[in-house]
Amino acid sequence: MQELLKVMRRLRAPDGCPWDREQTHESLRPYLIEEAAEAVDALHSGVTEAIVDELGDVLLQVAFHAEIGAEEGRFDYNTIEQAIVDKLVRRHPHVFGSAEVDSADEVVSNWEAIKRRENGEVDPESRVPRSLPALKRAAELSKALGWLEEGPPVDGGCEELESRPEQIGPMLLYLAQLAVRKGLDPELELRDTLACKLRAP
Repeated sequence: MQELLKVMRRLRAPDGCPWDREQTHESLRPYLIEEAAEAVDALHSGVTEAIVDELGDVLLQVAFHAEIGAEEGRFDYNTIEQAIVDKLVRRHPHVFGSAEVDSADEVVSNWEAIKRRENGEVDPESRVPRSLPALKRAAELSKALGWLEEGPPVDGGCEELESRPEQIGPMLLYLAQLAVRKGLDPELELRDTLACKLRAP
């Protein structure tokens, strides 16, 4: 990581790259979303070179924000690293403490309980990032807010949607909630379906 940070400092130097020098936390936001999505695609592909390349691009975003934070005197890479190390230790008391768990589901439940204690009783909606893709956000909001699956908004399936296109949004929400109930991530399901469709002859 130190080598990457060294390169970033050189790029951000007065005699470095004009584009890199003018970037801010705000201007880099779309790149973080894009690089994370490309990493998800690479992981799905299973191609080692693509995975390494795209995870490197995600790591670059971390280094970029760390260097900007250091320039502003707010935080640096060491601050980021220590924060995540501390969080992992706190939220794994069954590994680093005396707590006992019997399943992965219990680990997730404990993680969420510890997270709520750390953050206080905040509005559940605020815990779901607005920048998530809509299908993913629908699923996460359904879980965070305890939305109950009310059944499809139309009875006739896709045929009825042809004559009632205003119900497409509610139908997508219903499908996101159905995916959650079935233990699926609707965003990944759609991404994987698109990938298969594009590979089809």
